Amino acid sequence: MASDDAEQGRVDATFRSGGVECAAWVYRPDTSAAPGEATAPAIVMAHGLGCVRDLRLPAYAERFRDAGFVVVVFDYRHFGASGGEPRQLLDIGRQLDDWRSALSFARSLPGVDPDRVIAWGTSFSGGHVITLAGTGERLAGIVAQVPHVSGPAAVRATGLRSAIRLTPAILDDLWRAARHREPRYVPLVGLPGEPGAMTSPDADPAVDRLVAASGLRRGDFPEYVAARILIRIGMYSPIRHARRISCPALVQIATRDAITPAATARAAADRMPRGRYLEYPCEHFDPYVDPDFERIVADQLEFCTSVVGPAA
Repeated sequence: MASDDAEQGRVDATFRSGGVECAAWVYRPDTSAAPGEATAPAIVMAHGLGCVRDLRLPAYAERFRDAGFVVVVFDYRHFGASGGEPRQLLDIGRQLDDWRSALSFARSLPGVDPDRVIAWGTSFSGGHVITLAGTGERLAGIVAQVPHVSGPAAVRATGLRSAIRLTPAILDDLWRAARHREPRYVPLVGLPGEPGAMTSPDADPAVDRLVAASGLRRGDFPEYVAARILIRIGMYSPIRHARRISCPALVQIATRDAITPAATARAAADRMPRGRYLEYPCEHFDPYVDPDFERIVADQLEFCTSVVGPAA
């Protein structure tokens, strides 16, 4: 379902996943063709760990739209403008189901070629698109930007001391979940030595830049997540599905990534039969903002066009 409230080629829409309404933006290119006269390729996008679509995803979506793609950007259940209680609950299985529902929604849009749909993910959702492509989802291609590919590698990158600091919150939240109580939350980012899901030296300053570049302020969206996910991250390794990915895949790697290690991302790309990887001398959060954004989004557009042909 979509509203008639267009803003710069974007309309608000919703689709249902697991009985809950998920919020989406649909970007349509400015073309002279009437609806139904032509079919365009589409790109479906979602954000990473605990974040919302407002954080710089519109910058990518606008570039894709201007190149002739229909773009769907959505919030997972429990996050952002989507429904779902309790809030800030990250459940890997539910997020994968949300992806499947979003892809189905995109294929159903008027003027979209259902055989030319690309899944775009970043960080944790970069891992999701790898999982989807490797478990049978029909996709024309995937873009995995600084993706989470290995649970054990992510845990090692976090460090033993950080894991120990989070253990009481994780155990408390698991206890609360078993008794259907409100979650125990932990900060998404923190300074080194503080409790948080991401505490690398670059994390908190990078979020400042990311929020400012999105036209937001710290506090405009929740910066915490239910602690139970932190035990499950270590068991989630999309690299296991890499060999079964049959569609073209672009993996973009930040060589100084302290959150999703570069070596593991290279290994995942090497396992993909039609995979390729590109490396950038930057840190995990740098692809979203200048100066790295321009090069990275240009490489994504080149890849997407090579996969589905000229969009316009």
